[in-house]
Amino acid sequence: MDVNFQFDWSAAFGSIPYLLPGIPWTLLISFGGLAIGFFIGIFFGLLRISPVRWLRWPAVLYVEVFRGTPILVQVLFIFYGLPQLLGSPINALVAGIAAIAINSGAYISEIVRGGVQSIERGQREASLSLGLSRTQAFRYVIWPQALRRMIPPLGNQGIISIKDTSLFSVIGVGELVRQGQIYIATTFTALEVYFMVALMYLAITWTLSLILRQIERRGLAGQ
Repeated sequence: MDVNFQFDWSAAFGSIPYLLPGIPWTLLISFGGLAIGFFIGIFFGLLRISPVRWLRWPAVLYVEVFRGTPILVQVLFIFYGLPQLLGSPINALVAGIAAIAINSGAYISEIVRGGVQSIERGQREASLSLGLSRTQAFRYVIWPQALRRMIPPLGNQGIISIKDTSLFSVIGVGELVRQGQIYIATTFTALEVYFMVALMYLAITWTLSLILRQIERRGLAGQ
């Protein structure tokens, strides 16, 4: 063991140009998957609160399966398992986006369910008494309030999904970790490179946190 090891800052900063191409892939996979997952989450979240039992059960099954299994297993199943069923390969980028979408969708569905159910029943009853239909009451009264309450947990899910993309190097997606692995294979500077990868992930998630904080403040100010 080399007790005289010195952190090589020049190697760390020298890896930046090689790591930067991984940022667009990381953002594309995470935000692309989250955009799809948001609509999946809304769909299954509303099914979860449906008064019709046979509509609730598919949503419950979806949430339990994809919240109860690791996203790494999910992306491996999509990338390696589904092609055996479909008879054709699946692009690594598509597999990564799909994994983020179905995984985040399961969590977002619970966020949607909790947000809608947090609105007091009296508001719906008051809306109906004013002559609004159930659909209008939900669209104009319940949903806007629920959406404001969902902003913090949705932001947290977004940050988690960005960090989850680091697992997709196993299928060859050229995100930050994969770019770092390629660079390390030729320079043998693992500590310095992974240090910079961590800083880049921190910069992305910290920036997203600031944006979400501003959105949350504006949402609260609009109440």
